[in-house]
Amino acid sequence: MAHPDCTGNAPGPVGRLAPEQLLRRCTIGSFPFETTDEVADLDEIVGQSRAVEAIGFGIGIRQDGYNLFAMGPEGVGRRGIANRFLDRAARQSPVPRDWCYVFDFAAPHRPRAIALPPGRGIAFKRDMERLVEDLRTGIPAAFEADEYRTRKQEIENELSERQERAIQAVGEHASKQKIGLLRTPGGFGFAPLENEEVMSPDKFRALPEPEQKRVQQAIEALQAELQRAIESMPTWRREAQHKLRELDRQVTRGAIGVLIDEAKAAWRDLEDVGRYLEQVREDVLDRAQLFLQPKEAEAGGLMGLLLSRMESGDGPLRRYAVNLLVDHGAASSAPIVHEDNPTHDNLVGRIEHVSHMGALTTDFTLIKAGALHRANGGYLIVDALKLLTQPFAWEALKRALRSGEIQTEPLAHALGLLGTQSLEPQPIPLDVKVVLVGQRELYYLLHAYDPEFARLFKVAADFEEDMPRSTDAEGLYARLVAGVARQCRLKPFERGAVGRVIEHASRLAGDGERLSVELNPLRTLLEEANHWARIHGRGAVASEDVQQAIDARLRRADRLPSRLRDAMLRGRLLIATAGERAGQVNGLSVADLAGVRIGVPVRITARVRLGGGSVVDIERESQLGGPIHAKGVLILAGYLAAHYAPRVPLSLAATLVFEQTYGGVEGDSASLAELVALLSALADAPIRQSMAVTGSVNQHGDVQAIGGVNEKIEGFFDLCKERGLDGTHGVIVPSANVGQLMLRADVVEAAAAGRFAVHAVRTVDEALAILTGEVAGNRGPLGAFLDGSLNARVEQRLTDFAERARTAAAPKHAVRRRRRGASE
Repeated sequence: MAHPDCTGNAPGPVGRLAPEQLLRRCTIGSFPFETTDEVADLDEIVGQSRAVEAIGFGIGIRQDGYNLFAMGPEGVGRRGIANRFLDRAARQSPVPRDWCYVFDFAAPHRPRAIALPPGRGIAFKRDMERLVEDLRTGIPAAFEADEYRTRKQEIENELSERQERAIQAVGEHASKQKIGLLRTPGGFGFAPLENEEVMSPDKFRALPEPEQKRVQQAIEALQAELQRAIESMPTWRREAQHKLRELDRQVTRGAIGVLIDEAKAAWRDLEDVGRYLEQVREDVLDRAQLFLQPKEAEAGGLMGLLLSRMESGDGPLRRYAVNLLVDHGAASSAPIVHEDNPTHDNLVGRIEHVSHMGALTTDFTLIKAGALHRANGGYLIVDALKLLTQPFAWEALKRALRSGEIQTEPLAHALGLLGTQSLEPQPIPLDVKVVLVGQRELYYLLHAYDPEFARLFKVAADFEEDMPRSTDAEGLYARLVAGVARQCRLKPFERGAVGRVIEHASRLAGDGERLSVELNPLRTLLEEANHWARIHGRGAVASEDVQQAIDARLRRADRLPSRLRDAMLRGRLLIATAGERAGQVNGLSVADLAGVRIGVPVRITARVRLGGGSVVDIERESQLGGPIHAKGVLILAGYLAAHYAPRVPLSLAATLVFEQTYGGVEGDSASLAELVALLSALADAPIRQSMAVTGSVNQHGDVQAIGGVNEKIEGFFDLCKERGLDGTHGVIVPSANVGQLMLRADVVEAAAAGRFAVHAVRTVDEALAILTGEVAGNRGPLGAFLDGSLNARVEQRLTDFAERARTAAAPKHAVRRRRRGASE
């Protein structure tokens, strides 16, 4: 009979369990419907009140660092629930600004970011395109005017006349000295004249020597004068070029003034655009010749157009383009962005390059937006595992959140691996709420090992895998089934089918008192049940279809369990289900294989002899046992010493092993079976091999709850069923696990027919009594165990070991005493 334990907790039932304790049925009679067509969709979120509260808080608070981490197992609705709240918040939030990049005329390598009201980014882009087209028409027309040509000709003529006057002055000065200025293809030269004709060399040599010297000195002076005139000509040419530039600026200013003034008038409400248009005006004044070149498409057809698309940032007219990075013109609320591939570039944007004439080039028009740009002013949802497995993506996201701005740069450049010149776009201010979705392990690892994580993600929304099961909860779950069926366009489900789905939800939760709220397994079950209903030609899904879907799924995953059972049936794996043997017990383990848990019986044996008080775990010694399993074995040694040998040394050498296991062993759920095998070996009490046992024990001998109890029971049941159930077969489980039992229908039927039994125990003594058929025995008023009981035999065996150890050690002590006496 159950009674409160020393901690005040009420343990589960003890003894052989009734069939109704092995499976909690759904009370479908309380459902007020025949099929789910009569049931309204669920308009609330069941079983996630804590997570819902956290998400609402995280979305509502606007301070920095209050980003969210939605954690929990896959399929519990983390994204769906977060989306529902984000949609509501986004509708109440304003549409964020458009962002574009333009050419910075002062720093060409650093494109300038401009924010515009939502929807006006595309208008700005189109206005600039029209302005460039108007300039390409207006500027050439202004330069083709007769007035411009006349003024240009005047400046050029003025330069020519000035140069000619300077040469003519030198010539006149030379003729006064009877020296002529000669113009030759190689330049200018001087020669003496005679009667206005150039003197021949013979006549010059015939002149008196003083006259020759005078002529030579005059020619040298004239050459110096000519050189000074020629040296002045570049200055005159620069002055003329300056006048031509001023003329070009005046003509250009007249051609573009009205066009740019009109553009500024349309954007007078945005100072950044106005300043940019003024910079465009100044740049066009300096680069009017760019607009006088033929259009690429006109000059080279399709190839010219392709080449123009590949021009670098120094190309003629791309400098006046607008790179519309983010356009919210069609949006009615704040953005919600799901980034499924959160690479570094997909988060913070990228700078693309094009190949042109064998070289990679880029410019500001090749800057592409990332998820942070698109989500700016709204919300970004990212899978945490995908984010952390992408190189440098996590650091990029943290840097953006920490600095409050998006810095777009090539990853290779950020790592110092790119030696070529690249763009450095002006950072864009960031205002975003980030929601990371991931497993709990990721959250706790980040919290423990990343100092910045707690500052940037201050809100954790912890999603439950299951919820308490009650009549009201079953009604809500029925509405959930109805909603999922309609969402997936399935046939309606009969109430019997809904009841079977609810029972399976408890099985998925591993607890008869709870319901799994994981949506993926639920949706899969409903879809497969709908398939069988369609095969059978039913208009609604019946409970038989749900059961067939469950059985078919187990059948598909049964290859390995069936092979293991076959090995046991053929004697290749030694698992006995009949007879008795001391020091040998059937334990139960569970394995997870591709989302399916299977129970596997395992033989546990114990051997004892006189020794130094050690219980050797062969699994640990062979490095196959994990630390939790090792802890369980050490607890056994503590229980033995305290319970049976409190006044004598524990002089025991025992070995424990999982027979025929060749992989790792972890967990302490076999510690009850190991202790039973050890006590059986000490008392030489045979254990019924038709039984299996699972449970954990503490140093007081209390049996504690374990996991996978349903799968463990069914694993041993399947083996016994193959060999033939005879009423002696059964399983011992902790009483604390009774409320979790949701066994298969065939196990429950066998228990009802008396062919299989499930026993619940609270202590090691209760398990010993069932397995050996003997009374374990308690200590009486004088502190001794009941004479002849199993515990008394264990204590006597340990006392005998201690006495034999003391006797074996006594002669050695005597010899030592005699040797000390002789030396004295």
